[in-house]
Amino acid sequence: MPARLLRPLAPAILFAHRLVADRRSEASDRHLAYALAFIAGAINAGGFFAVGHYTSHMSGIVSAVADHAALGHWPLAGAGLAAVLCFVLGAATSAWLINWGRRHESTAQYALPLLLEGVLLAGLGAAGMVWGGGVPGALRGALTVAVALLCFLMGLQNATITKVSGARLRTTHVTGIVTDIGIELGKLGYWNRGGLGPAVRADRAKLRLLGAMLCAFLAGGTLGALGFSQFGAAAALPLALLLGLLGTAPAAAAVLRRRAG
Repeated sequence: MPARLLRPLAPAILFAHRLVADRRSEASDRHLAYALAFIAGAINAGGFFAVGHYTSHMSGIVSAVADHAALGHWPLAGAGLAAVLCFVLGAATSAWLINWGRRHESTAQYALPLLLEGVLLAGLGAAGMVWGGGVPGALRGALTVAVALLCFLMGLQNATITKVSGARLRTTHVTGIVTDIGIELGKLGYWNRGGLGPAVRADRAKLRLLGAMLCAFLAGGTLGALGFSQFGAAAALPLALLLGLLGTAPAAAAVLRRRAG
């Protein structure tokens, strides 16, 4: 794309590039975590309206598999296992892309999985707009594919932020976020009187980060639910556009810098 077409978007492109750059800062990790937590919340809640399942909730899906197996509902148990497998495949794909980028000294190593997520989400949204009113049999098949793809996307994204942050952050695993918030609150409320060991200190910066991520996931879930309930599959397209901006930021930033140089 010519640099003159990118120039009006330069501030957004350069900011997005900082979020996915291979050389990172704590601020980059923090802002990327907020953005991905928002997107994860929107996809998870919006996906429930679209397919009737929360596709980031692996604990619930595995528990449901156990319940269905105990009751002899083998097709449902198999569908749950397939959803877990798709989540695992998404995480594996993210790791493969990031490690490929590192091995080839690519500055877009963290952008690649986000670009893939954006392309797949855009395809899912477009397909839902085209075939949303299909015949019942075709609709059931489409829902099965949609659940599998959404689980893949959640695994892809969660593994990406895990790799980016050195396993400190996860954007789809709200159970972990809330647990860590509870741990830091426990430290914050501890009364350091008496005792022989070192004083207990809460990591206030981490507590603020986790609280902001939780709020971002909640805000994304609220807007995602509203968007999918009002506009259907078309609500996925703005999320895909945001992921596309993150995914293409390194290439677009390189074009701008060559032009400026």
